[in-house]
Amino acid sequence: MTARLPLFPLSSVLFPGLVLPLNVFEERYRALFRDLLELPEEAPRRFGVVAIRDGHEVAPAGEEDGAAAGFAPDLAASLFTMGCTAEAATIGEREGGGFQVVATGTTRFRLVSVDTTGPYLVGEVEEVPEENGSGSGALAAGVARAFRTYQKRLAGARESSIAGAQELPDDPTVLSYLVAAAAVVDTPAKQQLLEAADTATRLERELRLLRREAAVIDKLQTLPAVDLTRQAPSLN
Repeated sequence: MTARLPLFPLSSVLFPGLVLPLNVFEERYRALFRDLLELPEEAPRRFGVVAIRDGHEVAPAGEEDGAAAGFAPDLAASLFTMGCTAEAATIGEREGGGFQVVATGTTRFRLVSVDTTGPYLVGEVEEVPEENGSGSGALAAGVARAFRTYQKRLAGARESSIAGAQELPDDPTVLSYLVAAAAVVDTPAKQQLLEAADTATRLERELRLLRREAAVIDKLQTLPAVDLTRQAPSLN
């Protein structure tokens, strides 16, 4: 079965369980959150986050009109086809008409089609359930060890410290999404982790990725600009 879901394209990947803060100022996305606020009080305020493959998160000056502004002419090729449903916990209106939003990723979806006729993009989506796969428990233990090593390498290369001894989740699926969000890799690499067929496959990919990245940091002692060593993303 499919459902219609407002879309919020980003230059990053959202994973289930991870918190997403948004500062909304473009008119098309203001319209999206105005519509969500008009829902009944008890109704969930859901929208879909999809990573941008080709285009811009913010429409260039002079090209703000239209739901598909800022994206390549072939919209289907501009967005990755798997995204994550987000549920807004708070939508606060800011002076000047923008919104400050805090949402949480819930479930993965596959984008079937995109409607551009309204003020913002709306996707026809189908939910993608999460399967454990074979051996996810044993893989999770290895990923947890590799992740701690990776964090230490990151902190050492930046001459910084990790904030406290971090407790990692026991649930293999939750762990897989936490590690996917915290890894300092590019959007396509994160997207591959989101799209993994099951938790075990994601953990296998993460184990290879963490070992490779830790080895690279050891050799180069340089880091990407993004700093995720101080605190892991907050999980619900």
